[in-house]
Amino acid sequence: MLLSAFFWSYALMQLPVGIIADRANLRWLYAGAFALWSLACGFTGLAGTLGALLAMRVILGVGESIYVPGGMKLVSILFGPGERGLASGIMNCGTRAGLAIGAPIIALLVGRFGWQSAFYVLGFGSLVWLIPWLAIVPSGVRSEKTVPLDLRRMFRTFDRNLLGMCLGHIGYGYYWYLLVTWLPDYLVESRHMSLERAGAYAMIPFMVYSAAEPLGGWLADRLVRFGYPEMRGRKIMVTVSYLTSLMLLVAGRMHNDHAAVLALGAAALVGLSTGNLYVMLASVAPEEAVATWMGVMNFSGNIPGVIAPIVTGLLIQRTHSYFPGFVVAVAVLICALPTYWWMVGDRKPAQREALALE
Repeated sequence: MLLSAFFWSYALMQLPVGIIADRANLRWLYAGAFALWSLACGFTGLAGTLGALLAMRVILGVGESIYVPGGMKLVSILFGPGERGLASGIMNCGTRAGLAIGAPIIALLVGRFGWQSAFYVLGFGSLVWLIPWLAIVPSGVRSEKTVPLDLRRMFRTFDRNLLGMCLGHIGYGYYWYLLVTWLPDYLVESRHMSLERAGAYAMIPFMVYSAAEPLGGWLADRLVRFGYPEMRGRKIMVTVSYLTSLMLLVAGRMHNDHAAVLALGAAALVGLSTGNLYVMLASVAPEEAVATWMGVMNFSGNIPGVIAPIVTGLLIQRTHSYFPGFVVAVAVLICALPTYWWMVGDRKPAQREALALE
């Protein structure tokens, strides 16, 4: 329940924060949300009851909700179509690099100083990030084209492209949140590693995921620059990356710990898809509603964040094995592929509809 609680608020906040990000000054909106996230994380170390822990997890989700809608809105403002794959991959890979670097550090802090110390250091220490952010980001970063908030008009612009991206993102979210919430526990409980050793080994798949995100975006950008149809090139990259998830099943059947961790690293090549998924949505969304659409897609992708930890936990409890949870995650991810090919087009019908409404 604690693993799931974060996603209750994080998912529900995606649409409202996306609407706000399309209209607000992103420099201050992002800074305020990040400060809320940092404080919620830090104060988690002071929680003494299950209810307090749940409350801090919910507030954490509210603060973090700006991350994808606000980040991709910035990318859409600052970069052209042939540059957005690499830019969005770099933007998003920081979270994966944070997991890779943070896993052994947090394991060390928990092992030597207790679990509370990890929240103090990570939460309150993260407030330092606000200094370079406010120093570097221009004060007036916002969309040049904005329209008054009209919910009826906004929902009329939602189309098949957005539905296809949302359905596909459900599969992506389920797979990713399985890794985030259960991978360290798998290494400790199933592989019988010490907490510190598990933290060190967890670096490998998360670091691969981090490096794969800008790489996948860059490769697709190169295809576009060489004249390849943009959407087709990005769909191919997404398809190849999703198929690497099969290595998760290989890892689950390996007896050798070193080989299993290398297979987990190969399964993390799913990260090649991330930047391309975000750019695909930005390519079909109306210019003035990129953050709103991103919020809708990210809401869909975070529904599995609520479900995956609980379903996986129940499967582990009933089967005494992590492998069935791995099978479900891979199956859900690969079943998402047809939605990109059959439902997401190469043009912006929603933008034409928006212009017609005007």
